[in-house]
Amino acid sequence: MKNLLLSFVLLLTIAVYGIVGYHFLTGWHPLAMMLLSMTIGVVLNVIVYWLFTFIAKRSKKLPITAVTAIMSGITVFVSIKIFGFGWPNIFYYPAIALCLLFCVGVAWFLNKKSLLTGLFMGIPFIGILLLFFKFITSGDDPYIKETPSAFLENTVSFEDNLSDNPAAKGPFTVSTFTYGSGSDVHRDEYASGIKFKTEPVNAKTILPEWKGKKKKWREQYWEFGVENFPLNGRVYMPEGDGPFPLTLIVHGNHSMIDYSDDGYGYLGELLASKGIIAVSVDQNFINGHWSGDFMGKEMPARAWLLLKHLQVWRKWNSQADHDLAQKVDMSNIMLVGHSRGGEAVSIAAAFNELPYFPDDTNEKFDFNFSIKGVVALAPTDYRYDRKIKLKNINFLSLQGSYDADEVSFWGMRPYRRLEFTDSISHFKAGVYIHHANHGQFNSTWGKSDFGAPTKWLLNLDPLLSEEEQQTTAKVFISAFVETTLKNNKGYLSLFKNVANGKKWLPIEHYITHFEASNTTIIANFEEDLNVTRAGDSTFLIAKNMKIWKEQNLKTRDNESQENNALFLGWDVKADSNVTPVYEIRLNRTQKELFSTTATLNLSIAAGSHEWLANADEKNAKNNNEGEKREIPQLDFTIQLTDSAGARAVLKVSGNKKIPKPLKTRFTKFEFLEEDMVGADWEVQLQSYHFPLKQFQAQNPDFAPTQISKIEFLFDQNQYGVVVLDDISVSK
Repeated sequence: MKNLLLSFVLLLTIAVYGIVGYHFLTGWHPLAMMLLSMTIGVVLNVIVYWLFTFIAKRSKKLPITAVTAIMSGITVFVSIKIFGFGWPNIFYYPAIALCLLFCVGVAWFLNKKSLLTGLFMGIPFIGILLLFFKFITSGDDPYIKETPSAFLENTVSFEDNLSDNPAAKGPFTVSTFTYGSGSDVHRDEYASGIKFKTEPVNAKTILPEWKGKKKKWREQYWEFGVENFPLNGRVYMPEGDGPFPLTLIVHGNHSMIDYSDDGYGYLGELLASKGIIAVSVDQNFINGHWSGDFMGKEMPARAWLLLKHLQVWRKWNSQADHDLAQKVDMSNIMLVGHSRGGEAVSIAAAFNELPYFPDDTNEKFDFNFSIKGVVALAPTDYRYDRKIKLKNINFLSLQGSYDADEVSFWGMRPYRRLEFTDSISHFKAGVYIHHANHGQFNSTWGKSDFGAPTKWLLNLDPLLSEEEQQTTAKVFISAFVETTLKNNKGYLSLFKNVANGKKWLPIEHYITHFEASNTTIIANFEEDLNVTRAGDSTFLIAKNMKIWKEQNLKTRDNESQENNALFLGWDVKADSNVTPVYEIRLNRTQKELFSTTATLNLSIAAGSHEWLANADEKNAKNNNEGEKREIPQLDFTIQLTDSAGARAVLKVSGNKKIPKPLKTRFTKFEFLEEDMVGADWEVQLQSYHFPLKQFQAQNPDFAPTQISKIEFLFDQNQYGVVVLDDISVSK
């Protein structure tokens, strides 16, 4: 019987391995792969059979209770992992095996009382102690912190430093109150504590996924369903006659019973003190829960609810007998969102101009609010299955480099999709904040971006404090608000160069992106596959380069940044007279864009100099055999040539330095990084802006209105890799 069973199992194993091998495409003949795979299957089967035979013979000496205890423990721990214990497999199973081994050792020692058994027990005990020590510590930062160049005393900016701190409290006294359905069974502030009552809204068409166990348990907890979603909000109101601009702030996904809407008081208080009505919107009822997460299917509902809140404010503002009548400047509205809320605000801005809900035209839209700006804090950009492409609106996104929940700067994707097509002045900006995380943009979410037990693995020591992170958010968001809702354009210089705000910001690395609506692109490397052309008539030439290519930028977890960029790498001998050069020959139309008041713009990032090792085999061999080279502080020269041959040059560092790759360590265990996060850095481009008057100051004979050629001379470093994009000119 047992030999027959063994034969059947072996034949089944060989058959399955043969099928896998036959279809495993390696370039070898399928039959050869099938035979190889079948051989591997036989060998593995023999090894496993021998191993279990060995265990079975030894287990006869063990009490049946010991065997069943171990097997039941293994079964339970495997089932716990399947049902949601958040540790990666590579860490979870060895840790559990260590604990089980310790239990076996303790039991054996108590039974046998032998010294040898005690020593055996000590091995897993030491391992458990080390794990426990790691868990109770906040981690450490393996990377040396250099003082960011923007915060050095000798930092020079082409703009005058701003005098007024945008994060300073304004002159208005602030009052707070709530509005809502008045029937919240869990929070008094949305029940008897409301100042104004709102009517529930029917979101059945917007969120058809409200069904099954998600519907059952949510309705049991909240005592309402999708047909009567409440419109609840926390209001931070400037005292005075008004009318005041209006800003809605919306949270992202979190446990629905760990309420998120009271986490933006620091923003609400600040904006209201500056004469802006701020409302933190409650959408907790569509957040995650043990019974299920809508997995992004709720994104249209998040956006639609924001617009329904604006309808309420429009109604109150127009009712002569209402306390808020004429208090609101409905021509001056802004939306701020965090996490999934950061994606929802872009969706809301897009829905705002539509006549119908695009997913179901049975739902008519009639919003058409004057939304002037959108702010996305650590947003998602992949939950909704439609790519939102905004037009003619101001946009700002903030992202932390230590965001364990949204590990890449997804906010730069809607930034790049945003277009300016009208004649009104607009701008878009992005800020990448080193050592900022996801949760601390909300004061109730805490320092850890995951809940237990996964949060025990996170390296929290490198993070900015909550106060520092929120100060950073206040500075940039308030500057955006002042520009967008109050037309105070002096704050735009902050997004061009953080050195203009170093008096107010925590000392940290900030990578900023900025583009105004009066910008015209010369080359953005998106048009075609021809690396020698930008459009039909702009010629691109690279000389003396090891690397010259245009390719899509990847995120640290190998997703797409949805942006093509130019990669240039060089490696020349110290005594060489060779200068690597990248040249752009302008066409007639582009020459007409330049004037004495114009600005040349480009986006720059440092690449990894280690990429040069892959440029050719000889270079790779030399690098592997030689001493590891240091990360260079990159710099290069921009040279402009006019039609008469006059030249003017500026070094990039005269504007601001090119930061080295901002590396991160998300977890306390280095071997978990790739599994949980991906690479330890990703390319993040930064905007640089060079006024042509600066070039002219270097050579009075140079004519900015007659530029025929732009050259990048890589003459400041012996070797290096840069990533370039969005070469443009602005008026």
